[in-house]
Amino acid sequence: MFDNILFPVDFSPACAAMAAYVQRAAAIVGAKVSLLHVVDLTSLNSFELYTRPLPVITEEHFNFCRERLDSFLTAEFPISQSPRILSSGDAAAEIAQTARDGRFDLIIMPTHSGYFRQMLLGSTTAKVINDADCPVLTSRHAETIAPRPIDHREWLCSIGLSSNSERVLRFASQAAASAQARLTIIHAIQSRDPDLPIKLDIQTPDPDQIDSLERNEARLRIAELQQKVGSQASVRIAIGSVKEALIEAARQSDADVLMIGRSPRSGAHGRMRDLTYSMVRDSPYPVLSI
Repeated sequence: MFDNILFPVDFSPACAAMAAYVQRAAAIVGAKVSLLHVVDLTSLNSFELYTRPLPVITEEHFNFCRERLDSFLTAEFPISQSPRILSSGDAAAEIAQTARDGRFDLIIMPTHSGYFRQMLLGSTTAKVINDADCPVLTSRHAETIAPRPIDHREWLCSIGLSSNSERVLRFASQAAASAQARLTIIHAIQSRDPDLPIKLDIQTPDPDQIDSLERNEARLRIAELQQKVGSQASVRIAIGSVKEALIEAARQSDADVLMIGRSPRSGAHGRMRDLTYSMVRDSPYPVLSI
């Protein structure tokens, strides 16, 4: 499923820390990695612009970035095996367009530590998740510490019961199979009382018969979806605030990746919804946005 991975880099410590993770992920799925750097022409020195022609300064800036890109992470990604791509413009737009034009199967991006989690809206990573056609893997990690390698191969897939759920589950099932990972489905039911504690994997009859009915209907619907896509994943049902219930279910699972669905449409409506933002921001694991 993943033949070509795009790894956008900005030469930050977060990117350097992410390199081993990307390298191992590519090895597991048998993919080639290409590094992309988007030149920020808005950072050009205003004094230079006043004293020298813009084309000259731009060419020098491009040459400097080209040399830096060609020498970045060469131990992990030799140039002979991992092409380097240099472009300019809005970073998020260029990343999404490069992935589209190059027919990349996956984008892997660091989230630049806690600041990204607090300022997700409007960030480059958030825009890429919204605009990119292909899946995007983002990872929670400290500025200089890579996430845990994905060798453990326990993968989670969060699904609702919308018309988009079959697409998400089909992709998740195939992706987990390609990585030889065990897949678990998690589904959250909105509790009618937000003050009640989150309930996970309830098997006995619930005093709230409405929750019991919804839980049974959800299991039947998920079973139908699994039959359609040929999946035999285990299922966890959580009841509570949807976001908090999903996060709690994820925390209690020793997983490598949490897969979540995006809207298949970009544009004015956007692929990301409030729940998607919350999951990417707060998930204890790397999130693969499908």
